[in-house]
Amino acid sequence: MSARKLFRSLPLALVLAPAAIPLAHAAGGAAACEALSAPRAFSATTVSSAKLVAANAAQHLPAYCEVTASVKPVEGSNITVVYRLPDNWNGKVLGLGGGGWAGNTQVVSPIPGGTVSGPGLIQGYATLQTNGGHDTGVVKGVPDVWNTSWSANPEAVTDFSYRAIHLMTEVGKQVVAKYYGEPHKRAYFQGCSTGGRQALMEVQRFPKDYDGVVAGAPVYTLATQTTSVVRNQILAAPDASLSEAQLKRINDAALAACDGGDGLADGIITDPRTCAFDPATVQCADGRKDANCLSPGQVKALRKLYSAVKTSSGDTVAYPLTRGSELSWSRFLSTASATTRENFLTGPAGAGLGGLRPLLFGDANYDLPAFNPERDFRVIRNSAFATGYEARDPDISPFIKGGGKLLLWHGMDDPGPSVQATVEYFQQVVQTTGPKVKALDESARFFVLPGVYHCRGGPGASEFDSVVALDQWVEHGRAPNMMKARSTDRELSRPVCQYPTMPRYNGKGDPNVAESFHCK
Repeated sequence: MSARKLFRSLPLALVLAPAAIPLAHAAGGAAACEALSAPRAFSATTVSSAKLVAANAAQHLPAYCEVTASVKPVEGSNITVVYRLPDNWNGKVLGLGGGGWAGNTQVVSPIPGGTVSGPGLIQGYATLQTNGGHDTGVVKGVPDVWNTSWSANPEAVTDFSYRAIHLMTEVGKQVVAKYYGEPHKRAYFQGCSTGGRQALMEVQRFPKDYDGVVAGAPVYTLATQTTSVVRNQILAAPDASLSEAQLKRINDAALAACDGGDGLADGIITDPRTCAFDPATVQCADGRKDANCLSPGQVKALRKLYSAVKTSSGDTVAYPLTRGSELSWSRFLSTASATTRENFLTGPAGAGLGGLRPLLFGDANYDLPAFNPERDFRVIRNSAFATGYEARDPDISPFIKGGGKLLLWHGMDDPGPSVQATVEYFQQVVQTTGPKVKALDESARFFVLPGVYHCRGGPGASEFDSVVALDQWVEHGRAPNMMKARSTDRELSRPVCQYPTMPRYNGKGDPNVAESFHCK
């Protein structure tokens, strides 16, 4: 798959509905915007540009002051930050996460999982963004999110792991106060994929940075990367690759076996964990393979992909793919042909581990395609890189006790970071943080979206007003119970149910609207 096709298919952002925009505060104007570029206006920060950007009626964007700066807390660190301060400021700031192994400083982002600033500006938020402490380079016109060569710089590693978002936030709050002449009233963070990891990192390491956080499909441990390696190893086996036509046939068979479990046959397997579809049902009778049936080798590979791969000590090295998600696999897997060594080292098959080999294995020439889960997984998890990068601490009690709200969500059919991993993390939060705080459910909630791929897209409904829900939660104590999601490419809406409940059809009413479903 080409890099351009990858970026077209992967998510851009959650879209915020343009409803209930609060009364705007008076913006600082041209003079106030220009004053932000004064030397030493902000600690360890050099502002390279501060300019007014005119309103864009076609995109419904307000006029805003755009500030670009470099933050250098220590020698070797160089964090680019971009702040957009709208005329219709609602008194609040919105930090935004990146995607892949990259940050995100654009109004419209080509980064997988990267969250655009446009919807936040429309709502009146002052938006905070960063490149995460490094630039990734460009391949065929789009950012190379699998490039981890920057990790040769220890300070860039620290920046991307946790420092860049924290300093983006601290400096951003100062910029906002200086421009508007008053401090912000609320601070929120929204991210998906890498942005979801950054969201959890803020909750865990810097609990005072934000009043509320939206963490979507978080790549919160390196198990996401090892999962990608193992899945591609499975498909690299002889007679294991799968054509797009075969994936469509497998998807049809899985739907035929398991769709309708929610009371409606709608092309969505609401809870794939209850689906027992066996790919052997589409195996060719005579041992051959074609677009309509599978060889024994392909059936064997599919059974492995639908299953978890664990070490003898019980560590999950590769999470299972869900039955019903087959049409999304080619976004992260080399399904049509055997994975090349180069794809493991620099492409999606290795999910960025190629450039991290010196940090993870102490060997820049480590043979990543020969990754051995039993031998190598604990080496990765015990590395110094993992200690700084992973956001897996389930004790978020300081954040909760400080009044913070966490809205965690994941698409059920995500072919990248597994929804099962996020379920495990949330269960650990309940077990660890629950006894330390009062009524955890009033401060941390988890939602699963059936039929949704990585951050966006899929046969399900993936676009929902997460920041609007978060704002109502923080400002008015209205904890989200059931929200409404819309499809990205068809007239379809579904309820977003609080885990472990799932949408179920009422048995009557328009099957394309959320109001015909309840959470059960």
